[in-house]
Amino acid sequence: MSHTSFEFKADSNDSSPLYMQIARKLSDEVRNGRYQVDQALPSERNLSELLSVSRVTARKAIDQLVDQGLVVRRRGSGNYIAPRIEQPLSNLTSFSEQLSQRGYQPGSRWLKRAVVSASADEQLSLGLSPNARVARLERLRLADDVVMAYEVSVLPHSIVADPEAIGVSLYQYLDGIGKPPARALQHIRAMNASAELAARLDVPLGQAVLFITRIAYLESGEAVELTHSYCRSDHYDFVAEMRRAGA
Repeated sequence: MSHTSFEFKADSNDSSPLYMQIARKLSDEVRNGRYQVDQALPSERNLSELLSVSRVTARKAIDQLVDQGLVVRRRGSGNYIAPRIEQPLSNLTSFSEQLSQRGYQPGSRWLKRAVVSASADEQLSLGLSPNARVARLERLRLADDVVMAYEVSVLPHSIVADPEAIGVSLYQYLDGIGKPPARALQHIRAMNASAELAARLDVPLGQAVLFITRIAYLESGEAVELTHSYCRSDHYDFVAEMRRAGA
């Protein structure tokens, strides 16, 4: 974003604080697609000079955009338009594949990789025996170093013997061992972030997030993956194409 491309004029009929007016204007510009993902915003100093407002006002305006998830701060670099993922519901793709297709750099911050006893829910979802063991993968999913989701994946130990062998992409690993998922059932609902989840996703307590449960199956019909994903709703759009019956 060039420093001269943003135009703003305070509305004398608007009683809200000046920083809120600036934040709304910037927010509208971002949501309307005028500025591209990863595009830099002016610094607080430049924004204050450009709009003839104090640096405190400029900082508070940018703070509003950060709180909305529209802008991310990169230490020592500046403020940038945040990534946003549009995921078609008709395609079975991994998180890494979705990001790579859109020009982002996928990443994972591992929280846990272990072999444990399957819970009752995991036994039921994956069709496992009561004493079965599973590989449990717990991680934060990143796009260009921005946290997009917190994810817990569970797979039969018979398929994933060594969880430490899995790198950035679980599906790439499954492809490599000849166990690629062929189809999946996915359920999506909204929930409010608990204190623990809010801290992991770097969102305010109680903010709405998308809770996604996916069970993936091999071509043979064997369940291969149970994943619970908690996605930042300010970074995710799910898109479905629908056709009218008989059309």
